Amino acid sequence: MASSELRPVVKLRSTAGTGHTYVTRKNRRNDPDRLELRKFDPVARRHVIFREER
Repeated sequence: MASSELRPVVKLRSTAGTGHTYVTRKNRRNDPDRLELRKFDPVARRHVIFREER
């Protein structure tokens, strides 16, 4: 389908090295680069940057 090609599912992995991941969708047309979001890491118990992995 066209909707899944435009908004693919991406994994966001913690930069704290805990291995915790979030799963989200992103709009490839608006964000062609890798996504970076600051979210809560429950293993590290603090907010860290999560980067998109492929």
